Amino acid sequence: MTTETTKSIFFKGVRDAAPFLLVVGPFAVLFGVVATQAGLDAIEALGFSVAVIAGAAQLTALQLMLDQAPTLIVLASALAVNLRMAMYSASLTPYLGQAPLWKRALVSYFLVDQSYGCSILAYELHPHWTLRQRLAYFWGTVAPICPFWFILTVVGAKLGGSIPDWLALDFAVPITFLAIIAPMLRTRAHVAAALVSVGMALLLAWLPYNLGLLVAGMCGMITGAEIERRLVIKGAWQP
Repeated sequence: MTTETTKSIFFKGVRDAAPFLLVVGPFAVLFGVVATQAGLDAIEALGFSVAVIAGAAQLTALQLMLDQAPTLIVLASALAVNLRMAMYSASLTPYLGQAPLWKRALVSYFLVDQSYGCSILAYELHPHWTLRQRLAYFWGTVAPICPFWFILTVVGAKLGGSIPDWLALDFAVPITFLAIIAPMLRTRAHVAAALVSVGMALLLAWLPYNLGLLVAGMCGMITGAEIERRLVIKGAWQP
């Protein structure tokens, strides 16, 4: 039985997620700035963040709106970007699936890249944790991320176009995902999926409305799933 208290595990989650503020902060400010460029005021930008709470999908939708893409393309693209949340949920089910419905609903709302990335690694490293301890860790990862996402969205919207270009806030978007994805590339299937999706995204960059990213993502998922299937079959035949 673990001697760790729920409180200590909560603060462990806070400590593990806190470094992501270095990139989540500029990411949120960037979204606020882009939102004002798209015609939203600070309250509307905050409402967007509270309702969606998914930076990549929010930026994708806003950029397509700025490009005057058809509404169907905007919705489909944002949905496709957020499909990774379904995979996140499936991955966390063995660890949090026994929680009451209302707690699972809250987890699903606050399930963002940072809370997932920290939590899944911690759960694998600490299989002895109870459900209560796993939930405590998850809320710990949420505490330094989500409130600041909301607050800095408003800051970005208030600043609007006054931020000079040389600050290059858009660096936060790729760095955020690199920091999350890199530790997870632990198997051949993971690496193959990443390489295929990156390669296809580059090859299909000419497609309008960033449709190449949708196709690349699907190709990456198919590749990873197929390699895992073959490895399972091969393993089943081994003595």
